Amino acid sequence: MDIRIMAEPQRGASYRTQLVLAQAAESMGFSGFFRSDHYPTAPGGAASGLTDAWITLAGLARETSTIRLGTMTTQATFRLPGLLAIQVSQVDQMSNGRVELGIGAGSCEDEHRTYGIPFPPDRNARFEEQLGILHTLWRLPGDSTHRHNGTYYQLEGCPSMPTPERGPIPVIVSGTDTPRAAVLAADYANEYNAPFASVAEARAQFDYVRAVAHYRDDLVYSVTVAACVGRGEAEVTRRAGAAGRDVAELRANGIAGTPNEAVEAILRYAEIGATRMYLCLDDMSDLDHLEAIASAVLPQLE
Repeated sequence: MDIRIMAEPQRGASYRTQLVLAQAAESMGFSGFFRSDHYPTAPGGAASGLTDAWITLAGLARETSTIRLGTMTTQATFRLPGLLAIQVSQVDQMSNGRVELGIGAGSCEDEHRTYGIPFPPDRNARFEEQLGILHTLWRLPGDSTHRHNGTYYQLEGCPSMPTPERGPIPVIVSGTDTPRAAVLAADYANEYNAPFASVAEARAQFDYVRAVAHYRDDLVYSVTVAACVGRGEAEVTRRAGAAGRDVAELRANGIAGTPNEAVEAILRYAEIGATRMYLCLDDMSDLDHLEAIASAVLPQLE
């Protein structure tokens, strides 16, 4: 199982906090650092959490060296497709080819209203058209241009985007709208992600995607789960309480408990076909939590 770290800075985390977490994750052997693409909507903690996903990742690209970087997930409503293609391509160059794009149709109407971002009712259709544009722009031969006359977006002579030697930037489709997400994952993605799903929920979503993408033997199946690991039960309870989370709920729907319990939970996801996991940490400044996972959980998965 490939283990990555997931952060939600909109809860209140400065760029510095994210940098320290990403560098610690890199040094401890986690394969990726991914962050949400959200902005704070509640007054509390907003000042420290006012960071933009792709500006943050651009900074991290220059201050890390091996860990993979990306979003889980970019809101398609936040950025026009041509500009998003440039932004992601540039950060990929800045990181020497370590970027992946997790992307979704857009959620949280209150957030859009707070920052004056349109929240169209047809955003799913817009998202599908945007995915097609990104797919094309990252595969154009050098010095060529692209014209797109779609329902929602029109591009005239859009130039090709620089792509690394490894090929187009990997795309992750994440979503609980399984029927549509399955089609989009099959058509455009390198990875399908089941977000915050129990083992049973993830199995159902994976089965649906596999049925639609039956011709794809290269599609990665992953899950994003909340993590609360402690070296003993008291530490688990303390961490869950500090985050306002219920230990029983975390055990049922995430990765929680002692290191051995965490390994057992991870292996249950592996049994249904997940080969990658994003561990979402409630307290991004709790590096001891990260170290406990790295030292007592990761070695058991090797």
